[in-house]
Amino acid sequence: MEKGNKGLIFNIVHSSFVDGPGIRTTIFLKGCPLRCIWCCNPEGQKFTPELKVAIEACNGCGRCLDACSRGALTLKNGKIDVERSLCDGCAECCGKCYMEALDVFGTWMTAEEVFADVVKDRIYYNKTGGGLTIGGGEATTYPEFCLELVELCHQEGFHVAVDTCGYVTSKRGMDVLMAADLLLFDIKGLDTQRHQTNTGVSNELILSNLRTLDAAGKNYYIRMPIIPGYNDSEDELSAAAELLTSLRGLKRLDILPVHEYGKSKYQELGMEYKLHCKVIPDERQKKILMFFQERGLPTQIGG
Repeated sequence: MEKGNKGLIFNIVHSSFVDGPGIRTTIFLKGCPLRCIWCCNPEGQKFTPELKVAIEACNGCGRCLDACSRGALTLKNGKIDVERSLCDGCAECCGKCYMEALDVFGTWMTAEEVFADVVKDRIYYNKTGGGLTIGGGEATTYPEFCLELVELCHQEGFHVAVDTCGYVTSKRGMDVLMAADLLLFDIKGLDTQRHQTNTGVSNELILSNLRTLDAAGKNYYIRMPIIPGYNDSEDELSAAAELLTSLRGLKRLDILPVHEYGKSKYQELGMEYKLHCKVIPDERQKKILMFFQERGLPTQIGG
């Protein structure tokens, strides 16, 4: 396999207790074909580096303005303001900001560079049955990078999980999913029209890919976000249960109730936060949990 393949990384989390079994290192690749209304990682949507602005940290000194050759930065009401159509995420301005109000989401790294970071946690993988999880964004949009990284991990005996939205359009992308030891596969709704409205894409390819992977004998967790008013209707839940009980490779169903943990990142990116719904009451969460458990599906809340 050719080496030196690069991926655009926007975060690396060490000592994670989610995203698969054991203690894990999770990397997040930037770029996703979906635009979920409830997305909690908006910095993972675009396939380019993006300037992050922590506006509360800016003291309005203006030292960063001259660093931007594209003229994307100005002061507005004593704070830095970014014209996003001009900013290319070059990060030249970040080094001028001693208040650390400016940073960039997204750094290009080779698979070998990422692996050098991953291997530092070897002791945790060996003791807990953990490993590497490749997430996003959508990991399969960087197939050569992922395949090289999976190979490096497997050479060391590390378990590899891949988190995917399932909207995989290329053979090489599917090769990434086939190469993983475990898949974390998102199902965001069964109604085709609602799925298109909620995520920007149809779910037909996603469900087709899931059935293909299941027929190939892959092991996977299903992750199902539950968003009140968007995908939590009784017909949606019933359709999901009917699908999941027909599959062979499902090891666990993770119910993910709506949250607003990513809301502040929309402001940092100059994006509009479009989700408007309430947290699901504990009693409702328990009912959804029991709904799937009563149908023989190994289900938990969170994961």
